[in-house]
Amino acid sequence: MRVLVVEDDDDLRFAVAAALRSGGLAADAVPDLPAADEALFITEYDCAVFDRMLPSGDAVDYVHGLRRSGRSVPVLFLTARDTVADRVEGFAVGGDDYLVKPFAVPELVARVRSLCRRTALIRPPLQQFADLRIDTARRQVHRGGILLILTRKEFAVLELLAARPDQAVPRGDLIAKCWDEMAEPRSNVVDVLMSQLRRKLGDPPLIHTVRGVGYRLALPDTPGSSDLGR
Repeated sequence: MRVLVVEDDDDLRFAVAAALRSGGLAADAVPDLPAADEALFITEYDCAVFDRMLPSGDAVDYVHGLRRSGRSVPVLFLTARDTVADRVEGFAVGGDDYLVKPFAVPELVARVRSLCRRTALIRPPLQQFADLRIDTARRQVHRGGILLILTRKEFAVLELLAARPDQAVPRGDLIAKCWDEMAEPRSNVVDVLMSQLRRKLGDPPLIHTVRGVGYRLALPDTPGSSDLGR
């Protein structure tokens, strides 16, 4: 899941993005509304976190414009304005959540994760593929009844593959959903992670390379597997 953070305070922007990444989310961070506009045009986000009052304008007005244009990305406002009228205004223009500064970082991560689950690609709390069991609530993976220890990034990639079983998931989709702007798309980060993930999942292999496209979660004898390479 990928999140956009819009915050003009450099220290807070860095801290929020770092906390989200530590929580297993991909996070891009920008300082103002023009940069947010560009990021939202280029990338499909599962959630956006806006500081309410920015030098470039009130994020409430900006989000109102997003909603009028048909953009439905879930939005959480961060703000020092804590009156009931302020919160009502934020919700009235299409905001989905409202967190008053100062805030507890674990609460922010939990609220953002909850908003991410509201996006179009809603994953069930439990995903089962062959003998692979993915518990998205507990963020645990079992294969053949054995608990596997995965990194946050490995879990995110496997969760996305499991949401599209037997389908080729393009590398671009994996990068867009599971990596943020800190990653170099042309590097081999995806290949390295896939190699590590395959090793942890064991045999028979479930993750296959679809040449020229990306990766697929499939049984070895799945029809059409002739285009797959391990």
